[in-house]
Amino acid sequence: MRTEFMSRLVQTAWFPFAALGVSNVFMTLAWYRHLKFRDHQPLWTAILISWGIAFMEYAVMVPANRYGFGRYSLFQLKLAQEVITLIVFTAFAILYFGTRPQWNHFAAFACILAAVGFTFWPATR
Repeated sequence: MRTEFMSRLVQTAWFPFAALGVSNVFMTLAWYRHLKFRDHQPLWTAILISWGIAFMEYAVMVPANRYGFGRYSLFQLKLAQEVITLIVFTAFAILYFGTRPQWNHFAAFACILAAVGFTFWPATR
């Protein structure tokens, strides 16, 4: 029963994007969490902790791309991942660091979102 559920789950159109979202939470933590502790945590400790968190990111990212590839092109997966990364990072920056994006950050985000839109636009041959 559990194997059948997992099989159906990974075959859905949204699974790769949901899994990319989860993996990006781990990667954002791995890359930026330690900045809050830079005065209290030695660099080598931050690196080891980040590697452990990044392992979890890979454990989710690899299946996301493996199951998404075929349904979506390589370019579609990558550019969608970039938008997911920006969404996760923006939420992290606001909630964890208390920073606020400026107008130019939103403009840059809109450009990347447009790139994703063009990637999903049907190609003519």
